[in-house]
Amino acid sequence: MTILKNPIVTEKMTAESDSFNRYGFVVDRKANKIDIAKVIEEMYGVTVDKVRTMNYTGKPRSRNTKAGAISGRTKSYKKAIVTLAEGDTIDFYSNV
Repeated sequence: MTILKNPIVTEKMTAESDSFNRYGFVVDRKANKIDIAKVIEEMYGVTVDKVRTMNYTGKPRSRNTKAGAISGRTKSYKKAIVTLAEGDTIDFYSNV
């Protein structure tokens, strides 16, 4: 089971990482805070200070087409905001 799905790289999360040393990740729905902290410490070689998680449920969406209305849902996911210890950073752009 892969716990980390992908990092969240948005303007808001970049500002959070610059100001408060916080980084966002989309994680597996069944992962807990201890597992998330352990994986991030192993993967990036940093010290995790705090982990906050939040579950997002999929929202209903519909659109009108020639064949009629199509309805569905967006995906549900779990997000983790990780605060690192003082002096530690994660560089997502090193491979670009």
